[in-house]
Amino acid sequence: MLGQIDEIVSKELNEKRKLNIYLPEGYNEKDTVTYPVIYLLDGSADEDFIHIVGLVQFNSFEWVDRVPKSIVVGIATVDRRRDFTFPTTIERDKKAYPTTGHSDRFISFIERELQPYIRATYKTNTSKTIIGQSLGGLLATEILIKKPTLFTKYVIVSPSLWWNNGSLLQHPMSTFSDTDIYIGVGKEGLTPTEIPRVMEVDANLLADKMKSLNDKNVRVYFDYLPSENHATILHQAVSNSFSRLYPKASNE
Repeated sequence: MLGQIDEIVSKELNEKRKLNIYLPEGYNEKDTVTYPVIYLLDGSADEDFIHIVGLVQFNSFEWVDRVPKSIVVGIATVDRRRDFTFPTTIERDKKAYPTTGHSDRFISFIERELQPYIRATYKTNTSKTIIGQSLGGLLATEILIKKPTLFTKYVIVSPSLWWNNGSLLQHPMSTFSDTDIYIGVGKEGLTPTEIPRVMEVDANLLADKMKSLNDKNVRVYFDYLPSENHATILHQAVSNSFSRLYPKASNE
């Protein structure tokens, strides 16, 4: 069996949320070994859970030994437009996506309910990664900018930074601790906005914003994948991120 299914009752979201959980080979509740946790947005079985778990498993094989054996928490999607976006001032988007604008609740769910549940239920260490693409990349970026200490590693792929005319790129930064950031984008072109924006440019602007911190404890890896588009990029980008974020085998 690839993983197990947990269900968590969220007061922050006022609903039940399904979690797909992958435990690495050798996981044993009775020993003292603890594991990094990788949190995957769009983590339903029919979304990205299976192929991302495959990458994690492959990269943690003894003969590959790039990524430490890790727990993967796939957060199954309910309403990604509601959960992954902050309020917008763009009237057209308000009408087109009427449930949007509640990322604050979802971030509270991650901070106050999900992470404490995972810590209490599984054998975890302090390494926490988030993986998000498209609107999931927008949410991961919002967390990175507003509450960066929620995770130690960020894998941000093709983030929808066009949301609300790119306002997140202008948001002031919070205080960082030791953080690794991977930003990947493909050949994706214009965004669905009235004012023209380009996905690759926005991703570059995000990387520059992070690099401008000039903080030796914040490491930024920008990756342009011209052979991939918005639909195809995630698998290759996550594979690349493991090479960047774990340049040598880790013993976490």
